Amino acid sequence: MADEEKQPTTIRTAAIDDIMSDISYKGQILARTNKLDSAISASGVMGFALGLIISIVLVMVPALLIGGF
Repeated sequence: MADEEKQPTTIRTAAIDDIMSDISYKGQILARTNKLDSAISASGVMGFALGLIISIVLVMVPALLIGGF
């Protein structure tokens, strides 16, 4: 009787699939954020120098044209 009543057990993986996709999504966001942070850190000094030069030019050129120096 025990052999006759056995039915194959099904594993419901919908919940596991949802959790795995959520973990994968969060992992992708974390990797993207780390890459962006690394890129900003690597180009920080160059960006600061370029911004300083542009700001000096924007201040000095009009002052020279007006004759303030």
